[in-house]
Amino acid sequence: MKKVYTMGEALIDFIPHETGVSMSEVESFKKLPGGAPANVAAAIAKLGGDSAFIGQVGEDMFGYYLKKVLAENKVDITHMLHTDKANTALAFVALKQGGEREFAFYRKPSADMLLEREYIKKITFTENDILHFCSVSLIESEVKYAHIEAIKKIKEENGLVVFDPNVRQSLWENQQLYSHTIQEFIPYADVLKVSDDELNFITGKGTVEEGLNYLLSQPVKLLILTKGKEGVTFFIGKKEINVPGFAVQAIDTTGAGDAFIGAFLYQFSLMDKKLTDLTSDELIAMGTFANSAAALVTTKNGAISALPTMEEVEAFIAGN
Repeated sequence: MKKVYTMGEALIDFIPHETGVSMSEVESFKKLPGGAPANVAAAIAKLGGDSAFIGQVGEDMFGYYLKKVLAENKVDITHMLHTDKANTALAFVALKQGGEREFAFYRKPSADMLLEREYIKKITFTENDILHFCSVSLIESEVKYAHIEAIKKIKEENGLVVFDPNVRQSLWENQQLYSHTIQEFIPYADVLKVSDDELNFITGKGTVEEGLNYLLSQPVKLLILTKGKEGVTFFIGKKEINVPGFAVQAIDTTGAGDAFIGAFLYQFSLMDKKLTDLTSDELIAMGTFANSAAALVTTKNGAISALPTMEEVEAFIAGN
């Protein structure tokens, strides 16, 4: 089994008790564990895979809570550090109709942003390892250069690099710099996952076709375009493979994309083959499985707490 390392932020999601209202109208919130890389690590481990989280939290109750949650979900927390120089990041979420979200982040800076490059130099990767990261941690801070070091180290060992930009525009003051930074990191990726509503921002292109053509011109082996309940399209080699999604009664879309890529990487981690050797039938099966995991997450509140088990995914597929 391949080991999947996810890198970046672990934070607290404060989910509103009221839905269908704006952030300013929410009266109370519930504390839940989150952060896209942490979610992905938990998704993989909860399905039975081998995952590790690389990141930093505060020397505070929230940081220790997040570490406890990941450990309980069987994520390897060897490289989950604490610092007293900043607090654990917080994200307040408002849920609009249909489960769509509005965010307010508290991280100026937060502990995750202070993860140092020197620590990454101590981590040993192998050719059997996978590194997954997002764009939130590519902001100009120590953690950006820690990411560059991790990418360099795993590429030296011929491991696999997976980039899911997971765009959060409210975290960047300069939107042009944010888009440019994402474009800067795309060539490092063997696997690139983007959602259809991120295409325009990431590529700067006016149409879906132009955006896809831009991404396909990059040295990416597998491009994954997720489309919510419409499913996913895989672009690999000359092939374009569409896999339909599932219509469910969504109450919170937080973590759906993380569940998707986590479920996809879990399946790939079990395979004794290269990415470029995946067949159309295998990708269809993997897409169906990952779509199911993502759909299930939207039917519950929160991210890590909403992630499905293997039994739940299999039961969902059997029922659809």
